[in-house]
Amino acid sequence: MNTDAQSPAERAREYQQSVIAYEELDKQIDNLIQSRGGVSENLSDEDYAHYRELADLRDLAYNRMKTLERELLDE
Repeated sequence: MNTDAQSPAERAREYQQSVIAYEELDKQIDNLIQSRGGVSENLSDEDYAHYRELADLRDLAYNRMKTLERELLDE
């Protein structure tokens, strides 16, 4: 997104949304692992594929969150 055209409030809102997205994905991962006794080794092949998908999305959300954080702190 073009940060030059966004107000500080819009950038802060976007950062807040990215934090919420990250936390939601992290919660989904925790719930999946907890539903299998709290250890990833208990995941079925299908569960493990879903876990990896969620983890990849969480990594992307984390990177976006940190990028936005740096942009806000550099102002």
